[in-house]
Amino acid sequence: MAAIRSYRDLDAWKLAMQLAEGCYKFTGSFPKSEMFGLAAHIRKSAVSIPSNIAEGHNRRSRAAYASFVGIAMGSQAELETQLELAKRLGMGREEDAVRLLDSAADVGRVLHGLRSALGNPLPPDSESRARKEQP
Repeated sequence: MAAIRSYRDLDAWKLAMQLAEGCYKFTGSFPKSEMFGLAAHIRKSAVSIPSNIAEGHNRRSRAAYASFVGIAMGSQAELETQLELAKRLGMGREEDAVRLLDSAADVGRVLHGLRSALGNPLPPDSESRARKEQP
């Protein structure tokens, strides 16, 4: 395995960049009325993933890096939701939406692995615990 010298060497960043490129191409066919709506949200979420990976990597603190990977994970989940909505609304080609959803899921798995490797994994039941703690 090659040494990681830059965020550009990270598989997570490379996959996220490919996903962002695909999202820009996908949303290019959306109706003009959606350019400031769902298309803009998809693009913003997609760009946020590799951007946060890069920023976290360059912080040079494991805790900060893990935090930025966590933000990227949130953007990845947000993107999946937006792509699913676009698919349900019939925006873009359905096969493109399905392909992007698969790519987003792949990015999510890699991000979870990266977060775990940084020594700050999410607890498996964090969602259920958060619901119990709410008043």
